[in-house]
Amino acid sequence: MTEAQLTEQLWGPETAKAVENFPVSGHPVPAPVIHWLGRIKGAAARVNAELGQLDPDLAERIAEAGDAVAEGRHDDQFPVDCFQTGSGTSSNMNANEVLANLAGDGAHPNDHVNMGQSSNDVFPSAVHLAALAQASEDLLPALDGLAGTLAVKADEFADHVKSGRTHLMDAVPVTLGQEFDGFAAQIRLGAQRVRDTLGRVGQIPLGGTATGTGINTHSEFAERVRTRLTEQTGLVISAPEDPFEAQGNRDALVELSGALKVVAVSMIKIANDLAMMGSGPRAGLAEIRLPELQKGSSIMPGKVNPVIPEVVIQVGDQVIGNDAAIAIAGTQGQFELNVRVPVIARNLLDSIKLLASAARLLDKRCVAGIEPNTEMLQRHAESTLQVATALNPHIGYDMATEIVKEAASSNRTVREVATERGVDDAVLEEALDFVKMARPHD
Repeated sequence: MTEAQLTEQLWGPETAKAVENFPVSGHPVPAPVIHWLGRIKGAAARVNAELGQLDPDLAERIAEAGDAVAEGRHDDQFPVDCFQTGSGTSSNMNANEVLANLAGDGAHPNDHVNMGQSSNDVFPSAVHLAALAQASEDLLPALDGLAGTLAVKADEFADHVKSGRTHLMDAVPVTLGQEFDGFAAQIRLGAQRVRDTLGRVGQIPLGGTATGTGINTHSEFAERVRTRLTEQTGLVISAPEDPFEAQGNRDALVELSGALKVVAVSMIKIANDLAMMGSGPRAGLAEIRLPELQKGSSIMPGKVNPVIPEVVIQVGDQVIGNDAAIAIAGTQGQFELNVRVPVIARNLLDSIKLLASAARLLDKRCVAGIEPNTEMLQRHAESTLQVATALNPHIGYDMATEIVKEAASSNRTVREVATERGVDDAVLEEALDFVKMARPHD
């Protein structure tokens, strides 16, 4: 690195050591974590001035530097790899140095910018708040939008009867709308699972400093900083239930990741079902028409693939993998500190971002444009042999089984065979009403 390049940098020697020591992935700590480090340190400086711990002019200069970092104006000054010391100390020192240089004369990275803090409490606090903000402001709106679009489609498809399927085999009729109602409920419940974790994610260990005792911190410091951050962002940021619990483990982040995994599983299921229902158009189920977004083959003319469901499935696979890494990292707390926080941050924020993007794509570029293939839906409803289930109360299970077997072997419908077997037309009209089968309690 040339001398000219060094003069353009805001970081100092501790950051330079970390860059040299951790040439691992080439990916720095996620930007939202850096932004929250800036936001926390800016609030901390102003609070320390209020408490008489820091010169007001110096505090305001540090706070303005923190505001600039929070706004993303200095992202290029945070080069430390996400695979670094497990407490995030290197990134905290990076933030201290950048803010001190931005603040100018008299600002010391440790004595002033880091006042009332330790890497052990401020870095995980930044991770918690980054996850809280991204989940609240990005993921949940995306999931709510997807659930809403699925619900609209459920209403639109309410009267389109089709064959149900269990074990990938024909089952009694359902409506396409009922299937989409189920999809919408999956996403709504997933969003609720995420919401249920956020109160605990918002409990941050700030104020615990090195081990949870709060050494070198004013007794009012943490509460005042939390209040400022809540007022600035509107997020619910609260004290931990116990400072040693909050510092010694990252269970709330593991819990949030678990909820994200459930959302990923739901989205994979929905995407798989959509792809299978849209399979064809001649040799598949062809019950729905997915939007045609691009050519599906470089060699087969006219081929269209379910590209958005395939993207969603791959995202879900990645989120499940991320969760496994987060769960393992969550077990790595020893005594007063979890020392796998950076990898938790990397994977958790990745999962939130991926799921939010995938939900929006599935919503806008797939579900919103789905059309029913009414002819194929009706054909499948009429041809499923399991409509014989509705005859059980009238002719008994054994005779209905015989009708199904004969219909299967002769490639005829249940109605045709039942008529041949002497089942009364009135019984058939009542029992083989596909809409009534799908909604027996309407």
